[in-house]
Amino acid sequence: MASETGKSREGFATTLGVLTATLGSAVGLGNIWKFPSMAGSNGGAAFMFIYVIATFLVGLPVMISEHVIGRTARANAITSLRKLAPKQIWWLIGVAGVISAFLIMAFYTEVAAWVFAYIPSAISGALNSTDPAVTSQAFSNLIGSPWKSLIWQWVVLAWVAAIILAGVSRGIEAMTKRLLPILFCILIIINIRSLTLAGAGEGLAFLFKPNWSSITWPIVLSAVGLAFFKLSVGMGTMITYGSYYKEDQNIPLNALRVMGSDLLVSILAGMAIFPTVFTYGFQPDAGPSLLFITMPAVFSSLPGGPIVQNLFMVLFFLLAGVAATGAMLSLFEVPVAYLVERLDWSRRKATLITAVALAVVGSTAALSSSTLADFKLLDRTMFDLFDFMSSNVLLPLGGLAITVFVGWRWGLPAVTKGLTNDGKLNNLPVVKAFFFVAKFVTPILVAVVLLNGLGIIKFG
Repeated sequence: MASETGKSREGFATTLGVLTATLGSAVGLGNIWKFPSMAGSNGGAAFMFIYVIATFLVGLPVMISEHVIGRTARANAITSLRKLAPKQIWWLIGVAGVISAFLIMAFYTEVAAWVFAYIPSAISGALNSTDPAVTSQAFSNLIGSPWKSLIWQWVVLAWVAAIILAGVSRGIEAMTKRLLPILFCILIIINIRSLTLAGAGEGLAFLFKPNWSSITWPIVLSAVGLAFFKLSVGMGTMITYGSYYKEDQNIPLNALRVMGSDLLVSILAGMAIFPTVFTYGFQPDAGPSLLFITMPAVFSSLPGGPIVQNLFMVLFFLLAGVAATGAMLSLFEVPVAYLVERLDWSRRKATLITAVALAVVGSTAALSSSTLADFKLLDRTMFDLFDFMSSNVLLPLGGLAITVFVGWRWGLPAVTKGLTNDGKLNNLPVVKAFFFVAKFVTPILVAVVLLNGLGIIKFG
């Protein structure tokens, strides 16, 4: 492949690499951290039911759209739209995607920093307790320390930058192929332990037995917004990764596998956390801190004494770090790919400058619970503002524009050519079904989320 500067482009080397890299982008802390916290705050099973529907009607169509755009154009998020719609303003979709990816990384690296910081604490035994007051205080001490927050965020940035520097195949693909299977294994082990706890039945009922009366429009819109965040769509990541896909890759099938695996990990994470919540008296609506105050309790209750407890706790937070890494790699690659291809920068220069910029902007999110706790814009801390602007505004805006472009500008013939691999795949009914949803259903749902996020219309 050649970029617009004439340089050869890397790509994913194997079909397995395509799946694991894309899955690594979708499966991250959003599954282990954000999904349980949002499900806990929005009624559990009813929220999950709406979320599953949202992934089919919103997340999956946008993902497929981005993949086919990226593979067809063989370029970064901005240049892809320039190629497919020259001399038109559709390239602004890519600009919004790059900005979204950057803002998400600004606060996501801080959540990853909490995970990384918990590893040495787990080794030392400082987290061993089933008392909600103790585990809550440990988390408060971490986020309330300015230097701990900053230093661990810098560690995360250095780690991700090192992988990005290795390239697409030897860095991103190689890392996700090795680490994702381990994540699944550890999640299953944790589930086995959680399901033996006294509150397992109550926790599973909360997750799987819907209270339909609890469904409100705000809950529906939150679920749709999470589908964007969780599947890494609307932010340029899937266009960028799609540009690295092989010509024979079955895009709809791969996207369906990614979505199914993503849902499975989210459900496993919920099954790991909510039995613990109800066993030890935690609050399911504890929000972003839920993961960090409940999981230590799971491992502190393991038989075998402190050595076994600490071992599993360390493994869990190591692998939560792995989950975060896969998502951060795709986010980091979005601006790096643009800088390399558009400005003709070396990968090293683009990576280092992106890392420094993230360290500067991300520091405002890192300090949102300490030094900058009283500094607010739009009545939100910088951490919450980055989260809100990306999840409620920029991601829906990007997703809406992508589906309008695919359905109304690019058209069925071009989409069919891209998704059938120029007629080599016998999947025309699937392509037609996708095109109908992407053209008529997804834009309406996304537009409602966007208008609500902008405060133009309000529900509930």
